[in-house]
Amino acid sequence: MSEDPAAETGQIPTNLRLLLLLEELARVGKPVSPADLGLALGLPKPTVHRLLNTAESEGFVQRDLDGRSFGPGRRLRRLSVNTLSSLNVRTARVAILTAVAEKIGETCNIATPDREAMRYLDRVETKWPLRIQLPIGTQVPFHCTASGKMYLSSLKPSFLDRYLAAAVLNARTQHSLTEPAALKSELEQVRHNGFSTDNEEFMEGMVAIAVPILDDQERVLATLSVHSPVQRQDLSALQTHLPLLQKAALDLSALLLD
Repeated sequence: MSEDPAAETGQIPTNLRLLLLLEELARVGKPVSPADLGLALGLPKPTVHRLLNTAESEGFVQRDLDGRSFGPGRRLRRLSVNTLSSLNVRTARVAILTAVAEKIGETCNIATPDREAMRYLDRVETKWPLRIQLPIGTQVPFHCTASGKMYLSSLKPSFLDRYLAAAVLNARTQHSLTEPAALKSELEQVRHNGFSTDNEEFMEGMVAIAVPILDDQERVLATLSVHSPVQRQDLSALQTHLPLLQKAALDLSALLLD
């Protein structure tokens, strides 16, 4: 006979309910209503509301703009980044990143989307003395970086339209795309190509390309990018390394999901 009465009745043990709720919210990948969470987990409405209130007050979830649905909060996003940065995973991840950087001869980065920008999770610097210093933890804009445009291209059309309607697309250089229509057109091309570029849009004299690192549902979990001063490699030269970057991105996806 089972020693766990909850197991016999099919009920979720009390100490697992909040964890399973957060897992479901992260799995769906978009703001979720309490009713949908209750249906997915088989929990009564009062229980779901109580769990959400607790998680919201502690910063693990936050309400969406509609005031009714919920998405990951600051602490849950930070938890995901810290999990990706656990020692064993990071050791293997940096080995892959280092191999790519050495073959290309330029700085390579892994970046993850935060609420308002991309954040560098890992970085291997080029050995050349001429390089751009952007340490781990640096946040860079979505709209004018290769990694940021890769992430934006993965958003559902309704979410992208909301972002473009609200975002302030500041010009970082004379090449930055600051008109929503122009940026949206480029993001459509990114979706078609499967990679994104930064043609001196974030910094004068710097170009970059990025490819997606996908999760088990084919969502953009992070990006793998390489950037270079145009004096060494222009955008066309960087694009010759796409097969190497795409293979490394597949290896990183397998590593993170193993």
